[in-house]
Amino acid sequence: MNRVTDIPRLPQRRADAHKGDFGKVCIVAGSVGMSGAAALAGRAALRAGSGLVRVATARGTQPVVAALEPCYTTIGLAEDDAGRIAFAAVDAILQAVEANDAVAMGPGLGVSSDLRKVVEVLIAQPELPLVIDGDGLNNLAALGDWPGRAKARIILTPHGGEMKRLWRGLMREDMPADREAGAAQFAQRTGAVVALKGAGTVVTDGQSLCVNQTGNPGMATAGCGDVLTGVVVSLLGQGLSPFDAAVLGVHVHGLAGDIAAAEVGQTSLIATDILESLCGAFRQLQGPDGAA
Repeated sequence: MNRVTDIPRLPQRRADAHKGDFGKVCIVAGSVGMSGAAALAGRAALRAGSGLVRVATARGTQPVVAALEPCYTTIGLAEDDAGRIAFAAVDAILQAVEANDAVAMGPGLGVSSDLRKVVEVLIAQPELPLVIDGDGLNNLAALGDWPGRAKARIILTPHGGEMKRLWRGLMREDMPADREAGAAQFAQRTGAVVALKGAGTVVTDGQSLCVNQTGNPGMATAGCGDVLTGVVVSLLGQGLSPFDAAVLGVHVHGLAGDIAAAEVGQTSLIATDILESLCGAFRQLQGPDGAA
């Protein structure tokens, strides 16, 4: 296993650049009562440098998501009786996929048979740069032998509980107690990049592995993972490889958490503090040429 310690960087922005040069991303997220998750991911993608961000969410949630941030656009999707995205929305989602450079799915979605079908369709899109987090992972875990149908370039960002559900859905043997070994084995089995969240988040594609050195216990708070989803899909949309996008995304997300904790303390830290500290984190990473 190749251990990676160098943190990838984004290239310097050209003086004549326009918003289309910095990635168009679509985030499929949110349900009734979970509009904040969709908004956090969308706002984080903007703060991480995306030129254009669109949040695709359940129709009943769209007005709230749109009101929380004027700098992204939204798509209202068909929903079921519980206010979750319905499978009837799949054509609209695929149209959004065609129009964007990278897609994320998961924050605040809920779990349903319709959502499992949507996840199954998305992972089958050839070469689609795709981040799956939160309830996207929980729906994926119920699909059975999904790697055989996967054609997308997938990044999975599970916490420990989500990792156990994913593991039980695919693997016959028990998950190793060693986090690095478990993440690497799962990446090798699925062909996905795995960012196993926690103290010392492990990022691996099964061949290379990086253990993150930023972050603090104050980040164990609701919405923190939604911010990470937005950051990673933004970097993916800006042209980084799935492994590099996950390594840089996890690093800068943890660094933003450290900056925020220095300001408000670990006890009072909330996800919007991390979101607003992304600016300072990217500034710290910038070199003299302006690259991050």
